[in-house]
Amino acid sequence: LANTGFLSLCAHGRVTGLAVEAGAALSHVTSVCGGRTLRKGSRCLGVAGEQLSGHLQRLLLQSPREPAVLQALTKKALTRLKEQCCYVSLDYEGELWDAGSHRPARFQTPDGHWITLGKERFCCPEPLFRPELLHHSCPGLHQLAGQSLWTVPDHARRHILGNIVLSGGSSLFPGFPERMCLELNFLFRGAGVHVEVLANPGRGTAAWAGGSMAASLTSFQHTWMTRGEYQEHGAEYVHAKF
Repeated sequence: LANTGFLSLCAHGRVTGLAVEAGAALSHVTSVCGGRTLRKGSRCLGVAGEQLSGHLQRLLLQSPREPAVLQALTKKALTRLKEQCCYVSLDYEGELWDAGSHRPARFQTPDGHWITLGKERFCCPEPLFRPELLHHSCPGLHQLAGQSLWTVPDHARRHILGNIVLSGGSSLFPGFPERMCLELNFLFRGAGVHVEVLANPGRGTAAWAGGSMAASLTSFQHTWMTRGEYQEHGAEYVHAKF
């Protein structure tokens, strides 16, 4: 058992930093110093891929376009539509009120119908930064990242600010890394630091990659629960071992 934020940092070759994870069911922010997870720096947001897919479907159904086609969309097709057509805006308010500032996108459903997306393209992932759009009262992911950073001891904060990594499938939206960087620099304006965000192309599966890397280290081998231990003590031994 391991913290996914720590594993995401491992995938980026780091044991100190801030992991900002936007996954399928939940989003997390985790501060890690020297391989140790700082519990008071951990934050959770109940907005992630599944909620964004539902939000996109509601947005599309509110439009007058192809209602029968939209209602017939399967969960798999909706997810593909979201992944192929949606993006995070760097100026949400500006794009929302200026229809000419964004381009529509077309998507072909598995049964051959075409769907045209307009402002839904950037309205879909916006709840990651504005959870109130989904009636959540908690801060946005960037604000949670800022809160987590302020819990880090002063001597380590500057180092962590240079090692902010993104992970999870919902961090793959075009514009997500730039928006996160923009928002964090705004939060830390006047602090004399410039925040940079690391966004590797393979970040969608960073936690799995980091787990594979960590499990291959010789220092990790003593943490296994062996087959012999399992056969001797049974499944409940996991609680003693970990």
